[in-house]
Amino acid sequence: MADNARGFTFYHYQPSIAAATVFIITFAISAIIHTKVLFQKKTWYFIPFVLGCLFEAVGYLGRAMSSTESPNYTKNPYIMQSILLLLGPTLFAASIYMILGRLVVLLEAESYSMIRPRWLTKVFVLGDILSFFAQGGGGGMLTQAKSEDDVRRGENIIIGGLGIQIAFFGFFMVVTMVFHRRIVRNPTRSSLTLPTPWGKLLVVLYISSMLIMVRSVYRVAEYVMGSEGEFQSKEVYLYCLDALPMLIVAIAYNWFHPSRVVSRENFRHISVTSLEVLG
Repeated sequence: MADNARGFTFYHYQPSIAAATVFIITFAISAIIHTKVLFQKKTWYFIPFVLGCLFEAVGYLGRAMSSTESPNYTKNPYIMQSILLLLGPTLFAASIYMILGRLVVLLEAESYSMIRPRWLTKVFVLGDILSFFAQGGGGGMLTQAKSEDDVRRGENIIIGGLGIQIAFFGFFMVVTMVFHRRIVRNPTRSSLTLPTPWGKLLVVLYISSMLIMVRSVYRVAEYVMGSEGEFQSKEVYLYCLDALPMLIVAIAYNWFHPSRVVSRENFRHISVTSLEVLG
């Protein structure tokens, strides 16, 4: 619960080394498996997701390092865990956005998408980038805070970044549901003939989207309540509402990797320009 030289409280509890170690190992294993499949299947659109897993693993490494420093916490491990755990899910989201754009093209269902496929990925990834830099900037400001005003300013910037993420992700979920409903009602030729379980991929998209949304809402509440609030006073909330949901997302795509549906082999069966495929 120690403060740094400038009066900013790093932790309101002693971080658990056991919990941190569990998530270091599990995220690292997930990242290794994802990296192997990434190169095997050449699913380059999944690079942000792999980086997200690494951000999570290194972030919890920072928490493990902090757990050995109580009560005289140092700044660098705190910065590691604060910034990387804040930004990891943003990288997950970037790949999830690209999956939907490619799936729409693969199923030759461009007319069923609320946003044209060539713009779908660009629009959502742009929102993701804005969210990424806002959260990163706010997190950086928070770790360098010299006063309560600096802390509140950093928290407000983070809240703004998370708000951008929630807004874009909420709209993404609407776009996904509308697309799903339309293609179920009026299947395209490709949706009926392609020997790929694209329906299961949509289910994984729904699950991962909901988990990221829950985590983002929790983070907003955490920063709105402030450093003295309930969420920042107990570590259990971080693991139940952030670590665990993000681990489930990572493992979900280990279990059902998008390459089972969105792959180069499957795109060879349809006639689209490379620009449309790349979204």
